[in-house]
Amino acid sequence: MSPLERLTRLYPWAVSPDDDLVRALAYLDAEADAETAVRAGYGLALLVALLGVPALAVAPTRARPPALAGLLAVALGAVHAAERGPVALATARRTAALGAAPALVARLVLRMRIEPASERAAAFAADADGELADSLRDHVRRAAGTPRSGLAAFGATWADWNPPLRRSVLLVVAAADAPAGERNRTLDRAMDAVLDGNRDRMAAFADSVRGPTTGVYAFGVLLPLALVAVLPAARIAGVPVSIPVLVAVYDLLLPAALVAAGAWLLVRRPAAFPPPRVSRDHPDVPDRNWPAIAVGGLAGLLALGATVPLPAWTRWLAVPGAALGAALVARYRPVKLVRDDARRVEANLTDALYLVGRRVSDGAAVESAVADSAPEVAGRTGETLAEAAGVQRRLRVGVREAFLGEHGALADVPSPQARTVAALLALAAREGRPAGRAVVSMADHVDDLRRVEREARRELASVTGTLRNTAAIFGPLVGGATVALADGMASGALGEPFPTAPLGLAVGGYVLVLAAILTALATGLERGFDRSLVGYRVGLALVCAVGSFLAGFAGAGLAA
Repeated sequence: MSPLERLTRLYPWAVSPDDDLVRALAYLDAEADAETAVRAGYGLALLVALLGVPALAVAPTRARPPALAGLLAVALGAVHAAERGPVALATARRTAALGAAPALVARLVLRMRIEPASERAAAFAADADGELADSLRDHVRRAAGTPRSGLAAFGATWADWNPPLRRSVLLVVAAADAPAGERNRTLDRAMDAVLDGNRDRMAAFADSVRGPTTGVYAFGVLLPLALVAVLPAARIAGVPVSIPVLVAVYDLLLPAALVAAGAWLLVRRPAAFPPPRVSRDHPDVPDRNWPAIAVGGLAGLLALGATVPLPAWTRWLAVPGAALGAALVARYRPVKLVRDDARRVEANLTDALYLVGRRVSDGAAVESAVADSAPEVAGRTGETLAEAAGVQRRLRVGVREAFLGEHGALADVPSPQARTVAALLALAAREGRPAGRAVVSMADHVDDLRRVEREARRELASVTGTLRNTAAIFGPLVGGATVALADGMASGALGEPFPTAPLGLAVGGYVLVLAAILTALATGLERGFDRSLVGYRVGLALVCAVGSFLAGFAGAGLAA
């Protein structure tokens, strides 16, 4: 019997799950149905209550009210997570999938410019990676043998989540039957519809997110750090502030509230442009864990040496924080390097397409156009064209194999955009001279895609920049200085002082957790929640936060 089934047996009564939960579990292909999920949530709440009541009975009288509040929060949180957790997860998956909508529409439009057949355009667009392409491929398969292409049904499936996508695919379908003079204008409108939709949704989200992120910054960072300075005075004045209460508030409740607020914001983030996916199967990404462990150990030793002149309690923060941060950086840096290389390949695709397309329009073969254009294209993009031309010459293969084959120039480059360009060039090699204008048109579409992506990130730059700087530098710096000043206040005041070591550990732990949470939130808002990118940036933030906290503590101590 699975743990989920055991929890449902604790709550045998009937429940009535809402339709959103039913749809979410169906979309996630979950094994459990909605009723089982809700009953498991109630069962977990009862289990928490059964285990917590005896603990409350033996707890000190003063500790019972906060312990009871925590117990109720955990029980209600279990119920809420069971009812809304799958819905949030399904929403996040849909949002991530829809990030590929502009690229998919671009594939449809470009295939239609070569041949106005919506069935072939749908099949061409579906020949890609990602959940959105999988959905289109499923609709194309269902429409096989019928007069339909599957595009209209595909658009209807995603209409509630991205209306511009449905409008775009319907325009592509309409372009197949449009007169030749109107076809290009209809296809341009299809591309504009999905790009304008992404632009408007990101702009609206950026406007709506400023208020909540300001609240997170004020009540999750500034106010808690400001209160640290008055804790010694509050203790001396008789306010019952104990170390357990401080740890519970700063290291449990505040981080939990920040995680909840961050999840609420990220789930509402509209689809944008996801980073290239890099798997552990990539040849440039090692599958060994010991290098990251070794780097983390070395960073921990360096942090231990840096804390020698400081109080002993600082090493309990510096060593694990620096070790974990450095290990994360070492673990995900190879992925970052592969992704950076993919971005460099994409950097001058517009020039490459324009030059190749012009030569094909003038009657040159795609193979020779690629070779002749390579020296004229700057950077890594030109090197990729030259490499593909070399593969063609040495192995005597076609354009597709030269770019996308086992030994192709893009075999180890995880760039959906570059792969779409290669697939179009391979198609142009079959179609010949008429495809040259479509290749040139794609240069404009690639430029439009990149411009909308830059605008989307620019909309969020002010918000995410503040969060990142606060997480890695300003928050830990203020936290360290505040602990040092609080120590000075306690040593110079009358009455029972507030011990510096527990205060420093509680606040230091809070600022390190804060660095991880705010960095993950900023990265997710800006580029989508990609595990490797978040891990790399969180690692950097933790290393910087350790240094900033120690610098703030040492500097304020000297000044005092």
